[in-house]
Amino acid sequence: MSCEEAFDKVFDNYAVTVKIGGEPYTLGLFDTAGQEGYDRLRLLSYPKTDVVLVCFSVVFPPSFENVKEKWVPEMTLHCRNTPFLLVGTQIDVRNDPSTVEKLAKNRQQPISSEQGEKLAKELRAVKYVECSALTQVTCKLSI
Repeated sequence: MSCEEAFDKVFDNYAVTVKIGGEPYTLGLFDTAGQEGYDRLRLLSYPKTDVVLVCFSVVFPPSFENVKEKWVPEMTLHCRNTPFLLVGTQIDVRNDPSTVEKLAKNRQQPISSEQGEKLAKELRAVKYVECSALTQVTCKLSI
């Protein structure tokens, strides 16, 4: 596998144009794989990064724990002064009865907005936002 093929496998790349203050800006978004086997390749995404979106699923508590244990320490190490937003995803299923029931079987519960806000303050994120790719709720705010 070539380096380029490996890069394409680890990163989903998106270009999005947004208007801020009436001015268009193009954002290059790199959605990186979190598996340990990709740790070294993922580091290639950090140089020249202007802002990081640290995302977790509100219905997968281990992803919330990884924000503090893995993602923010890694980001801080490789792009020390880069601002970041903490983004809670999948809010459309936070109160879904079957999702809540599945979590309860493992003695877990969905991550609340308050927990996200608290962690964002603790880690000094610029902002905490929540979104749903399914319903598009507040996804525009994230960007």
